[in-house]
Amino acid sequence: MAAPLDALFLRFATSKLAQLSARIVDCLGRLSDDQIWSRGSENQNAVGNLVLHLCGNLRQWILSGARDRDAEFAASGEVSGAELAARLQTMVNAALAVIRNTTAERLGETVSIQGYEVSVLEAFGHVTEHFAQHTGQIIYATKLLTGADLGYYRHLSKASAHQEKTP
Repeated sequence: MAAPLDALFLRFATSKLAQLSARIVDCLGRLSDDQIWSRGSENQNAVGNLVLHLCGNLRQWILSGARDRDAEFAASGEVSGAELAARLQTMVNAALAVIRNTTAERLGETVSIQGYEVSVLEAFGHVTEHFAQHTGQIIYATKLLTGADLGYYRHLSKASAHQEKTP
């Protein structure tokens, strides 16, 4: 028998957020603090800004906390890579606990977040999608700054791809 759709969605959201946050923490560990806060121009965000932005988004959309969105983008090196990683892990762990403890009935409830009226399911979907977009930016920036292959898809090499089951 197939799992209920709510359980499938909640499992996907938690596993994806955990996977993506681990990749961000890995990227932060590969970069110096100068690299974390470097910007190509004033209209670009540094990796550090993106991490602060993701923390703020989780706080506002899942944890119902206060947020200073402008400060997330105005920061310019005040926080070390290690502190960013710790903040992100703390915020993600808190969000994962909320998601894991959400009932099917709660997923259908309407909440008001950042001026939007959305279901809790939509809020969780938004956060997961938003987190994925910025994780991609952080991974790309890390590759540009380090020249490294981060190895996240090494298991899909031709030698082992036939053994993997991926969606």
